[in-house]
Amino acid sequence: MSRLTAALVAAALAVPLLAACGGGGGSDAADGPLVVYSGRSEELVGPLFTQFTTETGIPVEARYGDSAELAAQLVEEGDRTPAQVFFAQDAGALGAVAAEGLFAQLPAAAATAVPENYRSPEGTWTGVTGRARVIAYDPRQVSEAEVPDSIFDLTDPKWKGKIGIAPTNASFQAFVTAMRVSQGDEVTKQWLEGLVANDAQTYEKNGLIMDAVNAGQITLGLVNHYYLYEMGAEIGPENVIAKIKFSKPEDPGALVNVAGVGILQGAANNPNAAKFVEWLLSAPTQEWFVTNTGEYPLLPGVAARAELPPLDSLRGPNVPLAELADLPGTLAMLEDVGLL
Repeated sequence: MSRLTAALVAAALAVPLLAACGGGGGSDAADGPLVVYSGRSEELVGPLFTQFTTETGIPVEARYGDSAELAAQLVEEGDRTPAQVFFAQDAGALGAVAAEGLFAQLPAAAATAVPENYRSPEGTWTGVTGRARVIAYDPRQVSEAEVPDSIFDLTDPKWKGKIGIAPTNASFQAFVTAMRVSQGDEVTKQWLEGLVANDAQTYEKNGLIMDAVNAGQITLGLVNHYYLYEMGAEIGPENVIAKIKFSKPEDPGALVNVAGVGILQGAANNPNAAKFVEWLLSAPTQEWFVTNTGEYPLLPGVAARAELPPLDSLRGPNVPLAELADLPGTLAMLEDVGLL
């Protein structure tokens, strides 16, 4: 067992066993339901899976969970997994699974559908939608000009007890991994220790951070940009007080990550798995994400929400998403500083 495998399996065993999906197995057979391990929540993508079934006649059985936990589960299961497709919340989880050789090659059209910086160079996974890291803030407590444009400023004592983070969330973990790659482990660990010393408030999810900012319980929060729209859909745009600010170019806080998908080796020749990936990358489905989640579409020719800055203007750290595979190292660092 490799070091990566051991670390991911340990992560899997540290969390409650996820509810298993039905039978079918990760096989090339197309006569059963398509088994998808989804790091995206049922509330968000359940309706999308139903729509896929309605349009194609292919039933979907989904296992939902945290992307990192599902990646660990896939590594533990290996070629025994019932999963045929992994739909992850971030590139780090996809990279961890790819590093173990568990993904098959994507269909040629799907492997090259989105710009190369949002997909695996080996053609084993592809981004589906993009999400930018931002700082959410309460405009009743701070003006936009006062909100830091670099995450390094968040360790300033003036923000003590006023910042919200979600260290158990896959997006935060991928962001920390990107910071490790671009800034080095020493700088990243010092920054995390600075957050701890600054009494950063921890939450389970980005949505809870947004709730806290909106309620005035904290001043700032590290989240993905689309949670602003998710909040608007839940409570009505007129009730959203929180705002978001994008970090300056090349700052680690300006990372643009992806939600993405890969086909497991056992389903390499399953036409339903291929159809599912191609469907996620179709223009109508990309437009569904724009309308329903506010994420950036990655398929060229599909427009993002007009109020968002263009995706190509968000110049985050110079880190290829394929290099975010060292999830175990990030989990170890977060545990070492007391955030896990």
